[in-house]
Amino acid sequence: MRKIFCYSGDTEWTDALFEVARGADLFIAECYMFEKVIRAHLSLSTLREKLPAIGANRVILTHLSDDMLSRAPAVEFEMATDGKVIAI
Repeated sequence: MRKIFCYSGDTEWTDALFEVARGADLFIAECYMFEKVIRAHLSLSTLREKLPAIGANRVILTHLSDDMLSRAPAVEFEMATDGKVIAI
């Protein structure tokens, strides 16, 4: 069975993510900040706005700053951790 996996890498929002992640079985998205938008990185506030249009089946956030980690209870998406095993 074919599975679609997408990884954003370090990037600020670009509409190309709609194309590459649309309908993915797994989208691993760099999510460095909770709300603040900074150059070359994604924020959770941006992802919350854009993810419904992408429609990925599963989203895992990675490259989390202390800002993101300190707010983990308020994050509705799965977050990557060292040693995490992922099956798709």
